[in-house]
Amino acid sequence: MRRSRCLLPALGLLLLAACQKDPAEPADPPPTATPSAQKMAADATLRWSNAVVWSGDLNSCRQGEAAATRECLIKAMQAGGASADAVTAAGQLSSAGELAFVTAWHEHDGIGVATVAYPFRANTNEGTRLVDAAGKRIDVDAVQLDDTVRADPGVQALLAAHPQATPFAPAQAGGSTPLDNGGIRLLYRTPLRDCHGCADVGQIQIGYDFDGTRHFIGQQVVPVATP
Repeated sequence: MRRSRCLLPALGLLLLAACQKDPAEPADPPPTATPSAQKMAADATLRWSNAVVWSGDLNSCRQGEAAATRECLIKAMQAGGASADAVTAAGQLSSAGELAFVTAWHEHDGIGVATVAYPFRANTNEGTRLVDAAGKRIDVDAVQLDDTVRADPGVQALLAAHPQATPFAPAQAGGSTPLDNGGIRLLYRTPLRDCHGCADVGQIQIGYDFDGTRHFIGQQVVPVATP
């Protein structure tokens, strides 16, 4: 009898373990969220708009070697009248020591176009993010010579003549073209150079495609039309 009583708790533990979720599956959300957790969730889902724009004085963050920090940027923005959305967007953009905030916003046929400032960079102090209907942000200055880009015949020919060439941001808007079913493609061109101070040896044009509901569906190299 003692042995059977000892088996009952063990059997219960085995049944409990069998009902546990696989660690790879997402955990169930907690029944209630703390205010900080609620804020983090809201920040992560912030839909960019004109409300994320800020323009102000950052001189207080240019004094001393350790002044250009994320905390200093946020405090300067708050002191300069930045909206809560603008501060949140700056926090989303500022990571790994890179500080940035949104300085301008407009819409291109239903797609948000945000101009981003990098105030403490030595070079390339401006960039662009495209924002689709779901709030997804696409960095048009993140062009890399990966295998997909190198597979383009035009890029291959350019690199054959200039093997040291590499993309140098910022990308410049190159217009737009319609796609099937009401979609649209926004074109951005990034110059290629052998060095930062060298002359352009060519450019890569990337088409960013959005469907009829303005959700981002992909990107591809698009040959630059010659006159």
